[in-house]
Amino acid sequence: MKRQLINPPPTEAMYDRLHFSQATRVGDLVWVSGQVGIDAANLRPADGMEDQARLAFEGVKTALEAAGASLTDIVELTTFHTDLRGDMKEFSPVKDEYLPDRYPSWTAVGVTQLALPELLVEIRAVAVAGSGDH
Repeated sequence: MKRQLINPPPTEAMYDRLHFSQATRVGDLVWVSGQVGIDAANLRPADGMEDQARLAFEGVKTALEAAGASLTDIVELTTFHTDLRGDMKEFSPVKDEYLPDRYPSWTAVGVTQLALPELLVEIRAVAVAGSGDH
């Protein structure tokens, strides 16, 4: 099995500049790098947990689709929160929009900071392509 580096447009510049792929696929396994709530239009963090979570899940979705998988294929989700207790009431409903059933394993971790001071959440995922088909 060969390793495929997944860098959907327009993330190629991040690969070149920051030296990491948005996702890596080996066989049917897909590892999605941590995605954050940055607005692609202005490259700034969105305001508030709900908007940042939505953008981060969109990043996960885009990376998975570029790897030939989907959100339903996620088997493990890890989220990193700068305010773990305070953010869950806003984060969980957004998570449930993107993962409405057949919930994957999930670990939520409280952290003191993320890559930018304005960031509130980072989401990474592991998926098995084709496993989420009903």
